[in-house]
Amino acid sequence: MKIVKLLSVCIVFVFGFSAGINAQPAVKETANWKRLTLGKQTFELHNVTGEIIKFQGKKVLKIERDLNAIPFDANNIEKTVDEPHYARLLGLDDFENGTIEIKMYSQIQNPPPYPGVAGFIGIYFRVKEDDSAFESIYVRPKVGRVSNQLFRNHAVQYISYPHFKFDTLRKIAPFKYEGSAPVALNEWITMRIEVNGETAEMFINDMKYSTFIVDKMLGTNKKGGIGLYVDIGTIGYFKDLKVTRRALKVKQETGNKVDDI
Repeated sequence: MKIVKLLSVCIVFVFGFSAGINAQPAVKETANWKRLTLGKQTFELHNVTGEIIKFQGKKVLKIERDLNAIPFDANNIEKTVDEPHYARLLGLDDFENGTIEIKMYSQIQNPPPYPGVAGFIGIYFRVKEDDSAFESIYVRPKVGRVSNQLFRNHAVQYISYPHFKFDTLRKIAPFKYEGSAPVALNEWITMRIEVNGETAEMFINDMKYSTFIVDKMLGTNKKGGIGLYVDIGTIGYFKDLKVTRRALKVKQETGNKVDDI
């Protein structure tokens, strides 16, 4: 078992915007991505701006989505969010199964670029070299602890780029690829994702049991890179990234079989 340890390096339920940048999505194609190094670890910034800063006494990676690289259009949400805007970990391009763990902290830009920002922050994995496909689980911390259960149910999101972004999944399988999690803005969140074959489970803040599970991921790319993700309106801080690669494990059913409720 090979462990890669790293030190420091959002999409809400309601999208009722009236203003935005009217532009078609365009992934910036360049080999000159900015790189940031912390110790022996290097991250490559794909369509995000970033820097290494000292935050709450520790060096972290701070990133924000670069709207010049991939413009945002409030009238064309599906095509201009959940794109390849992330910090890519270099030196690990064949992650298939195992554990990804990160501590992350989400703030909302002031002023926010539009009313619906929710602090979108999370992880990309199995990222193709050319950014043309990846899996992702991310959270919307703004709605994680609100008093409205319907909004809470959108606190976690799975997507599979490019064909199954958040809006498409809401239309074809409402609530199947979203869930709740006890997350909030302006506090550290520990996210751990256990990837095994077609399944991915997310654990929050070292809880014993998973908060969210994708029982069958939708992507066809089975191995690739790992990245740290933010979306429109988020200032994201990341630290203590740990990646553990494992062989595929055949799981045995441990709970009661449920066919319907």
